[in-house]
Amino acid sequence: MNYIDWIVVGIYAAGLIWLSWHLSKGQTTTEDYYLGGKTFKWWQVGLSTMATQLGAVSFISAPAFVGLRENGGLQWLTYEFAVPLAMILLVVVIFPPLYKSGVISIYTYLEKRFNRLTRQLLSGVFQFSRAFAAGITVYAVAIVLEAVFQIPLWVNIVVVGIIALLYDYLGGMKAVVISDVIQMGILFLGFLLCSWFAFQLLGGWEIFLENLDRDRLTAVDFSGHGFGDGSEFGFWPMLLGGFFLYAAYYGCDQSQAQRILASMNMKEVRKALVFNGLARFPTVLLYCVMGLLIGTFALMTPEFLGLIPADRPDYMVPYFIVTYLPHGLIGLLVAAIMAAAMSSLDSALNSLSAATVEDFVIPAKEARPTADEQFSLSKKYTIFWGVICVLLAFAAGNIAPTVIEAINKIGSLFYGPIIATFVLGMLTTSITGRAVNLGIVAGVVFNLILWLFFDGFIFWFWWNFTGFAVTVLVAFVMSRIQPGTVSEDVLVDLSVIEKRPLETIVLGLYFVLIVSFSVSLAFVF
Repeated sequence: MNYIDWIVVGIYAAGLIWLSWHLSKGQTTTEDYYLGGKTFKWWQVGLSTMATQLGAVSFISAPAFVGLRENGGLQWLTYEFAVPLAMILLVVVIFPPLYKSGVISIYTYLEKRFNRLTRQLLSGVFQFSRAFAAGITVYAVAIVLEAVFQIPLWVNIVVVGIIALLYDYLGGMKAVVISDVIQMGILFLGFLLCSWFAFQLLGGWEIFLENLDRDRLTAVDFSGHGFGDGSEFGFWPMLLGGFFLYAAYYGCDQSQAQRILASMNMKEVRKALVFNGLARFPTVLLYCVMGLLIGTFALMTPEFLGLIPADRPDYMVPYFIVTYLPHGLIGLLVAAIMAAAMSSLDSALNSLSAATVEDFVIPAKEARPTADEQFSLSKKYTIFWGVICVLLAFAAGNIAPTVIEAINKIGSLFYGPIIATFVLGMLTTSITGRAVNLGIVAGVVFNLILWLFFDGFIFWFWWNFTGFAVTVLVAFVMSRIQPGTVSEDVLVDLSVIEKRPLETIVLGLYFVLIVSFSVSLAFVF
């Protein structure tokens, strides 16, 4: 990087901080700070949610998996199959009662339906896993920027951490959503620029097809089931496990659900969810194509391939940027990579603060704090979690080689029981708090047994399904053995559940379309 690139990065960082300061004007309540005053339109919420989910891994690791990693290829697309189906559950079941309840922390709903232990149990799991994941994400991006762009590791971590903390602290959810929309635009531009330069360097479409590894076009494996066959991308585990994973992540993870609840009204919520269900696959397909283009170019160009460590295919895209793109664009794409990390960190900080204040700090006080005191607490705990996440990023070095997979596995330990808890709370009136708490513990313990004793035999994506099934089964059985009583004022109102046939049909047909398209790729090209 030269001075032109650093100027571009500096302008981007300064612009984010100025924007957050501008957006902070008029904020006086926790609803302003955590939900942006519920002023967001569907496309803002939709793009912000996508920016967080399609972050640094999408820009760096996914193209390397598709284009260069051994046994990689377009099977990465199978990660997306369950998204439209999960959005149906969220549109019909999860968000109508959540939005109507007016909560800031989604775990507040669980106390009203079950008990405080349920609320704080799942909120605590969220805080632990999200802070850990945010810190590791920052570290994972920092080591790539250090290796390829010669930016010291500590500079990467501090710059990303401080900028994200500053604009989040100042602007709250408004800064998170608006900055994520901008960051999504930069990421999208980065995908297009890298794809265009790789295409030009290859010399055209015909040369690309002549040298493309056809095995990488196989996207769907209907034979693999993930039970003792070593398959990690079989159709059924990716579909069933993915359904519960995405339903839990988008609907029952505070970092995602909070910004969806910041929508202007329920109509905008539905549009944002449908947008995510429809727009994710084309975006993922775009960076998969980028991976194929750059990976094919690398295999045709020994001097470029020689730059990429054999055990570090993730360096493919960053080395391509620094080697073949002009200065100025290098700075823009470094900003894009940093933006990808920030989009994961900013939403984590705001939602961690919300969960801490709403689920632990305020309930622990004898008298409910005033509005001004709550607003002060929200900013205080944003700083607290910003420091924690940066410290976790610095501490990640000793465990970084295995921790990315560990984060995904840890998430899958809990996602099934989490979505089960919300579904039981919204669709049943007989399940008691004690029963659902035992179900949560049983679901997590069952998944932990699969990890400890059957890891490698049962693909971990299945844990999202098994955790859900065990939690529901145990909760129903315990409610029959020890019926207990359910308060009459619980938030179970089945009339709130929406049928939404149009959205269901559109998303269902879209699921069929993307699976059919993915299957056809190996035959068309």
